[in-house]
Amino acid sequence: MDLSRVTARGDLKCLAKGEPHWQRIKPGCYVGFAPSAKDGEGTWHARAYDPETRRYRRKAFGAFPELPGNAKFATAKLHAERFSELVESGGHSETKIETVADACAEFAKGRPEAAERFRRYVDADPIAKVKLEKLRRRHVREWRERLEALPALVSRRKIGEPIHRKRAASTVNRDMAVLRAALAKVLSPGAPNSEAAWQEALKATPNADGRRTLYLDRGQRRKLLESTNPEAVPFVRAMCLLPLRPGALAALTAGDFDKRTAELTIGKDKTGKPRRIQLPLDAAKLLAAQAMDKLPGAALFMRANGKAWNKDSWKHPIAAAVAAAGLPGEATAYTLRHSTITDLVSAGLPLLTIAQISGTSAEMIERHYGHLASDAAVKALGELAL
Repeated sequence: MDLSRVTARGDLKCLAKGEPHWQRIKPGCYVGFAPSAKDGEGTWHARAYDPETRRYRRKAFGAFPELPGNAKFATAKLHAERFSELVESGGHSETKIETVADACAEFAKGRPEAAERFRRYVDADPIAKVKLEKLRRRHVREWRERLEALPALVSRRKIGEPIHRKRAASTVNRDMAVLRAALAKVLSPGAPNSEAAWQEALKATPNADGRRTLYLDRGQRRKLLESTNPEAVPFVRAMCLLPLRPGALAALTAGDFDKRTAELTIGKDKTGKPRRIQLPLDAAKLLAAQAMDKLPGAALFMRANGKAWNKDSWKHPIAAAVAAAGLPGEATAYTLRHSTITDLVSAGLPLLTIAQISGTSAEMIERHYGHLASDAAVKALGELAL
């Protein structure tokens, strides 16, 4: 059975009870096509073997009316392969994914950062109720326009009006990326330059990453610590010692640190997947002191009021310390992360190891810090020559 040919599909007869004609894609994975009994468009299906139940599971995808006839098979095949992978991994769910909101909710499972972005920018937006089968480029383009129009909050002052600024293109790119990923899990790209091409409205703005180039050397970081309010010193010092995101550091609990092995489990981070890292001696001593006499569920870095640090509480003492130490005014908590990663790359640590420790991809480390690795290699060769 070759369902890829439009003429071959047109010659197929309707089977009993609307049963599809099946084509094997790979062992345990089939794509099916059921002709319409009323001269309409036929519907596409998938069938995948579930090794756990030793039964085949099936799923209907519809007719893909927005696609030309010669593109329907490729789209159905892609959907069937994804469905097969989901069933084989034990992730098959009977939950119906019909709307954009459903797709986002499914994607957000185990991804706390994505869930938070969906809560802010998708769940209450008109796009959330749009049926996936009816999603068009204009729906996504209008959502993007609403997102770009949202002002970004700079500060939440207790006195006076909050300060806002125009949303940066790099921020929009990050907010769009999770929606693009969620939709790509359940939808195939639409035909280019057509209303079905939902993906075109989610293309990232090029060269908008706003790469962080401000670097604070060790002497500058010592000055920062000396000027930091004592309450915030342990938290800021930890950022100077570990290349973690401030939010991931603030979310740590006493139970995440194993004093016996000097290992730290980072649970709440951008990737959504816990990871365990070995700590250097100075960092291990700092975390051991912070964990002392605390219950496992207590915040590892705690403010004077007993609460964990967050972006609204750490930025003020850091900004004050930056000013007091005479450091560049644009220095932030993320500057410390960038500076620590820079030191690790310059020291010649493998990029993959740095990526695993910092909770990012080796590709991102290579993209933003690869030139430093090259410089370190050249320096090492020079020392060998001496």
